[in-house]
Amino acid sequence: MTSDASLSQEPPASPEKWSFAALFTIAYMGVVSGLQLSDLGLQAISLSAIQRSFGVGDATVGLLQGLGNVLIGSVLAIPLARLADRFSRKRLLICLVAAATGLTVCSALAPTFPLFFLFRSAAGVTDFAMIPLVYSMIPDLAPERHRVASNLSFAALMAVGASAGFYFSGDLIRVATGLITLDIEPWRKAFLLLSSAGVPLFFLGFLTKNPPRHLSLSNEPGTESLKAFFLENWRMIGLFVGTAGCLMIAVQAPNQLIALAFERRFSAEVGVIGQAMGIIVLCTSLACLPVAGLLDKFLSRRLERAARPLIMGAGALIAIPVLALLSTTTTIYPAFIVIGAFLFVTSTANALVPTMLQDLTTPALRARCFAIWSFVVSVFSATGPMIAGSLSEWFLQHSLMSAIILTAVPGLFLSAFFAVRLFQQFRRTRLSVSDPLTDQA
Repeated sequence: MTSDASLSQEPPASPEKWSFAALFTIAYMGVVSGLQLSDLGLQAISLSAIQRSFGVGDATVGLLQGLGNVLIGSVLAIPLARLADRFSRKRLLICLVAAATGLTVCSALAPTFPLFFLFRSAAGVTDFAMIPLVYSMIPDLAPERHRVASNLSFAALMAVGASAGFYFSGDLIRVATGLITLDIEPWRKAFLLLSSAGVPLFFLGFLTKNPPRHLSLSNEPGTESLKAFFLENWRMIGLFVGTAGCLMIAVQAPNQLIALAFERRFSAEVGVIGQAMGIIVLCTSLACLPVAGLLDKFLSRRLERAARPLIMGAGALIAIPVLALLSTTTTIYPAFIVIGAFLFVTSTANALVPTMLQDLTTPALRARCFAIWSFVVSVFSATGPMIAGSLSEWFLQHSLMSAIILTAVPGLFLSAFFAVRLFQQFRRTRLSVSDPLTDQA
């Protein structure tokens, strides 16, 4: 690949207006990321079938949902993000689509659990490599005044994909069983059918735009040294990681294992759980976006960037009593309401994280900073399902619901604590990068 922009040159001004190619590219990236998340939704709904196919327990599927899906993928996404900072992001995007499609096929046909784990981990690399790629491209595609809206719109497209993986899982398994004549389990056929969507997306990728790297209004030309950036902002970064990371422990424990917990506790059908969770994920993920945007707009007038950790901390505190209600449910429909409220509150708390990172980083470091952020947060994300699965299997007699609650509540308390400290730090001092809110005042 050849370099598509010289980082030593002065970056051009941010785009002043939208182009059709820019709109198409952001929409395309949202659809691709949504498809990747629908893959994870199908896997979450199929966990009991995967357990039967490979003969593994709760701790092992917790390892799969945490370490396999999240941690390994984010580690290997860091060198890919360096490519995104230096070379053609369009080419990298197309390569990631092709790799994700092929790895989904390999996952469906894996004969043993170690191979299945390997292929799912490799697919996780493509998932996490998309995050820094997308959030490094959006500021170069969207006018500065529309950057927050573009970030939230991309998140909305991802939410649609994530919900589709849950909602249509039963239908997907049913259709795949009828269409695919191979002598394999239904969940494997569903993975094969889902992978076919990657073929047209691969060819559509050639129509996307490879934008020049612009200088956002929220950034100044800065050093390309990650070390210098971290040394200059280490306190803010540490508090931010504590806030977002502990929240991820609390969110990913139920997010990855709640379908299996509902199936086990309420003896519910997989199709019923999948459709309900699909609606819940879609509604909570989309509804949180305008709420987060309005809260940020209103609170930022007075608190500037300190408004964002305040929103995160408040969300973590509110989520604690909401999740605790899950232990009181005796039928599945009240449990759906509780988990929906929990996901809405925590999704609102997380919605503005990408915007915060874009504000902190320079164009030359943006993709790598997002990749490193993804890795650090993924360590916490992997911890959630692994702890919950281990508690369920080894200490709680396979009571996965109780294990999820015991894992999530301490994470929420810690996230709120770090958010308060981050809020106080923002109020006391400014980061070295300029504050767009102050610049525009």
